[in-house]
Amino acid sequence: MLEAPIKNGKLLTVIVLIIVVLGLAAAQRIPVQMIPDLDVRTISVITGWPGATPQDIEKEILIEQERYLRSVPNLARMESLADTGQASIQLEFPFGVDVNETLIEVSNALSQVSNYPENVDQPRLYSSSFSENAFMYFAVTPLPGNPLALDMDMVTDFIDDDVRPRMERVPGVSEVQMRGGASRQIQIHVDPAKLAQRGLSLTDVRDAIRERNRDTSAGDLDDGKRRYFIRTMGRFKDVDSLKELILAHQNNTDIKLKDVADVSLDHYEVR
Repeated sequence: MLEAPIKNGKLLTVIVLIIVVLGLAAAQRIPVQMIPDLDVRTISVITGWPGATPQDIEKEILIEQERYLRSVPNLARMESLADTGQASIQLEFPFGVDVNETLIEVSNALSQVSNYPENVDQPRLYSSSFSENAFMYFAVTPLPGNPLALDMDMVTDFIDDDVRPRMERVPGVSEVQMRGGASRQIQIHVDPAKLAQRGLSLTDVRDAIRERNRDTSAGDLDDGKRRYFIRTMGRFKDVDSLKELILAHQNNTDIKLKDVADVSLDHYEVR
């Protein structure tokens, strides 16, 4: 059995070398991924409604959103969850679906929901697959004893405003999430004396903010083969625009929020 290979040793050596060379060449061309992309695509729809109960979330948000999302092409599975202050919907699509195109379809479907309650946040969309799960973590902490007396809330804001956008621009990075630190909030401290002097109440202030700080869907417009979804954008972009909110008009004068209250950007109190 071994006589033939021994007699033709040179030929055997050439064959082995050819196999090795072809194997090395093939190995270099095989694509390698740290996490293979083999899972279904998932799009998450998150809608915040501060202070709302799960029952109200389901009735006022989820049912309306589900009614339009069912028509999204290639939808394989939809799962909804109503939690205190937040509605979430998970949409699953089969492997091979163009996520970017599907995101547009989902966004168009959500834009048809016209009757959101007051104080409901704009729905946020997130796309993911198994290969996009987080695989790298960073922690930012002060040195023991915090010798530089760092304000970690300010550090968190700096990372959120400056560091995270730069990391998201790195090629191949899909999303950068942050956890920890106190969240920012706009604080409005109303002066009761100034309010009473102008014949206004806290209810007037609250209603004016709610009425102004929201985006409104105005339906859709067909133009030949194209359809345009119309939506008015009215949410406040910064503190200065909120200060200029007109509460009432008296004696040919606009009464603005800054006339009766101090408005500032601060952080939630950590308890």
